[in-house]
Amino acid sequence: MKYIALFITCLLFSCGKKEDVLLPKSNLTIVKDVQDHSPIYIFFKTEGKDTIADLNRKSAIISTNWIFNIDKRLPLKLVIPQVMKMQEKKRNEKMHQNEESENYYSYADSIGKNLAFLPFTKVFYKMERPARGTFVVYFKKGKQQVFMGGKEIKISEILQHFYSIKFQRVPDLVFLFDKNMSYEEYIQYKILLQKDVTHNLDRLPIEYIF
Repeated sequence: MKYIALFITCLLFSCGKKEDVLLPKSNLTIVKDVQDHSPIYIFFKTEGKDTIADLNRKSAIISTNWIFNIDKRLPLKLVIPQVMKMQEKKRNEKMHQNEESENYYSYADSIGKNLAFLPFTKVFYKMERPARGTFVVYFKKGKQQVFMGGKEIKISEILQHFYSIKFQRVPDLVFLFDKNMSYEEYIQYKILLQKDVTHNLDRLPIEYIF
């Protein structure tokens, strides 16, 4: 409850005015507790017909764990450039850098009724199409499954399918996310990946948003 209370307080007084972040929901907690953290907010805003991802990083302390509180309604194409900006800032900081600090996305566990966190410190994003020669796992907006080599499969079967193919030369495995999917849909995909796939990999694939 301490996280929820702190979270609500921060939202109510951010920038001296009330601002709300609608968090994604899931029925699974990946990480339940993060110590020594500071919050980063990305708010959903509109200007006329345009949707804007409004970044508030005023409370971000370089040496702490960063918790990204991002509105679930935002499209991925607006969210990730802001996340990349903050990742670069932290990675390039030399004076106050803490190599043990992590980056987390926050979301609400609808079953456990708690605030939960998803680590993504090692993820490198690219806002482009993957290069030829890579093996792409495609996450399409509005789909429950993923596409690999033109075949639609379950997320839990990604590694099984990849290792079943007899490659002449094993290619790099990369994830490609539809830039038009909502941030909530992306987080739900990421939670399933963390549960069934990426914890089995020595290094995380680069994530492409296109």
